[in-house]
Amino acid sequence: MPRLRLIALLLALATLVIYLPVVRCDFVNFDDQVYVTDNPHVQAGLTWESLRWAFTTFHGANWHPLTWLSHMLDCELFRLNPAAHHFVNALIHSTNAALLLVLLVRLTSRLWPSLMVAALFAWHPLHVESVAWISERKDVLSTFFALLALLSYAEYVNESKVQSPRAKVFFAYSWLAFALGLLAKPMLVTLPFVMLLLDYWPLRRFSLSAFRFSLLLEKIPFFLLVAISCVVTYLAQRHGTAVMTLAQLSFDVRFENALSAYGRYLLNLIWPLQLAILYPLPDHLHWLHAVAATAAAALFVISWLAWRTRKSCAYVIVGWLWFLGMLVPVIGLVKVGSMALADRYTYFPLIGIFIAIAFAADDLAARFPSLKKPFAAAAIFILIACVAVTERQLQFWRDSETLFRRDLAVTGDNASARINLGAALETSGRFAEALAEYRAAVRLADDNADAHFNLANLLSKMDQPSAALPEYRRAIALGPNTANYHNGLGTVLTDLGKFDAATNEFAVAAQLDLENPWPHFETAKVLLKTGRDPEAVDELRAALRIAPDNFQILTFAAHVLAADENAALRDGATALTLAIKANVLTDGSQPLVLDALGMACAETGRFDDACEVTQKALTIATAAQMKKLEPLRQRLELYQNKQPWRESFRATNAPAEH
Repeated sequence: MPRLRLIALLLALATLVIYLPVVRCDFVNFDDQVYVTDNPHVQAGLTWESLRWAFTTFHGANWHPLTWLSHMLDCELFRLNPAAHHFVNALIHSTNAALLLVLLVRLTSRLWPSLMVAALFAWHPLHVESVAWISERKDVLSTFFALLALLSYAEYVNESKVQSPRAKVFFAYSWLAFALGLLAKPMLVTLPFVMLLLDYWPLRRFSLSAFRFSLLLEKIPFFLLVAISCVVTYLAQRHGTAVMTLAQLSFDVRFENALSAYGRYLLNLIWPLQLAILYPLPDHLHWLHAVAATAAAALFVISWLAWRTRKSCAYVIVGWLWFLGMLVPVIGLVKVGSMALADRYTYFPLIGIFIAIAFAADDLAARFPSLKKPFAAAAIFILIACVAVTERQLQFWRDSETLFRRDLAVTGDNASARINLGAALETSGRFAEALAEYRAAVRLADDNADAHFNLANLLSKMDQPSAALPEYRRAIALGPNTANYHNGLGTVLTDLGKFDAATNEFAVAAQLDLENPWPHFETAKVLLKTGRDPEAVDELRAALRIAPDNFQILTFAAHVLAADENAALRDGATALTLAIKANVLTDGSQPLVLDALGMACAETGRFDDACEVTQKALTIATAAQMKKLEPLRQRLELYQNKQPWRESFRATNAPAEH
C-alpha cells in the first residue's frame, strides 16, 4: 500500500504540472457568466442566503447545489481571480486520477494496467474541456464523488465476504458519496449499473449464465436516488426551456445523431486533434444518415467482439458497457440544447474504454512475453503524445476569442460559435468586428434568437436604437419567454422615448425571471424619467432585494437618494449606507462608485469626506483616461463650498403620468 500511495501521489503531481497552464486562462463567455462572473449569488460567497439559493434554484437549467456551493467557496476564497478557479479544477482532476488508480488496484490487484488507465484518464486531450472550463466544475466534482462511491462499494463487497459489521458502514459511505455526486451533476444516474458491471468483473459476484437477483435488490437505495434525480433534472431543464421538443427535433434525427456521437467520441479518442467546444448538429440529413449507419456498424462489431470475449476477457465487455451506459443520459435521445455532442460528456465514460484497452494489452503481454517491450514502448509513446496534444489543446482555452476562433476552424461556419466570438470581440471594445460576427450569425441561422438579441444589444450600445428595435422584436418572436429579451426591448424603447411600452416590457421580464434584478432597475430609471420618483425608489428596493451585493444597482440607488432635486425623495443616511457598501465591494477602485459616495457624504453634511472621495474618483478617472470629467470637477467645487449636489433624473418633455 505505501508503494501504491506514492505512485498515486506522483501521478497526481504530474497531472497537476501538466495542467498548470490553465492558470493563465481567463473566464470564457460561454456559461462562465451563468456560473460565476454574472452570478451575484455565487459571487456573494458562502452565506445562508446563498446556501438556500443553491438548493432551491433551477438556474442554468440544472439542479446541482453542490456545484453551486463549490463555485461559491471559490469566490469566498479567491473572488473573481480566474487563475485560482482554474487551479481548483486542475487540483480536483489530479485527485481524481489518483483515486482512479487506487480504485482499480483495489479491485484488480494489478498495478501496471491500472496505472495506464489512470494516466490515460488524467492526460487524454478529450478531458481538457472538463478541466480547463470553469463551468465544468460539475464534471470533475461529480467524478470525485463517483470514484469515492465506487471505492466504498468495493470495500463493502470485501467486508461482506467475511460478514463484517463494517460492510454496512461502507455501503452507507457509498450511498452518501453517490448522493453527493448527483448533487454535483445528475449525469451520474447510471453509476449503479457500473456497480453491477463491477460485480461481474472484477468482483466476480455473478456470471452471465447465473445472475443473482439479490445484487439488483441490494442497489435499490441507489436507484431511489436515481429516480429522484431524474425527475428533478427533467423539471429543471424544462423550467429553463433547455429540453427540445420532438417538433423541434424528431426522434429519428436524435437517434441517428446519438449513433453518430458514439462514433465521433471513439474517433476523438483515437485522433484527438480536431476538438471543439461546440459541435453543431449537421445541416445535411443525408450526411447524418451515412455517418449514423457507419457508426452503427462499428458499434455492432465492437459489441459482438466484446460479447465473444466475455469469458476470457471479461474486462472488455465491462469497459465497453461502462462507456455505452454512462453516455446514455447525455447522448441526445432527450435533447438538451442544440449541440450534436460534447467532449466533456466523455470525462467519466471513457474510463471504461481505457480499462478494456489497458487490461487487454496487459493480458496479451503476459501470454506472449515477446510483446512486453513493444507494448511498454507503445504505452510510453501514447502517454507522451497525450501530454503533447493536451498541452496544445490547453492553449485554445486562453480566452473566449481564441476558443471560438478554434471552434470555427474545426467545425466550420456555425452561428453559435460566431455569436460567442462576437461577444468576445464586443467585450474587448472591437464593436465593428463584433457586429460583423453577429450579422454573420443571423445570416447563418435567422431562427436563432440569441443571434438577433446580441445584434440588438450591440446596435443599442452603438447608439442605434431604431436599428436595434426590430432585432429585439425578432428575438422575442423566437423566444417569447426569455426575460433578457424583453428587458433589452424595454431598454431600447426607453431610449426611443416610448416609456409606456418600455415599462410593459420590463414588467414581462420581471414576471418571467423572478431572480433577475435588472427589469426592476430599468423600470426605476423609466419612472425617474417620467417623474414618478416614489415608485422608482420602490423598484430600486426590489432590485436590491434580489441582488443586495450588486454594486451597480447600489451605486445608482445611492446616487438617486443623495442627489435628486426632489427633497421628499432624498435620504442621505440610506444613500451613504448603500454607497459605502458599493465602495467596499469594489475595493474603492471605481470612480462612479466614489462619485456616488461623495454625493452621499455631501448630502449628510460630511463635506470634507465628500471632497476626499471625489478627488480620488477624479484621480482614478484621469489615470484611466475616462471622458466627461467636468461634472466631477463641478461637484468637487460645490463640496469645497459646503454645498451638496442636486440633479433631475427626469427626461426632457417626459409626461408626468401614464
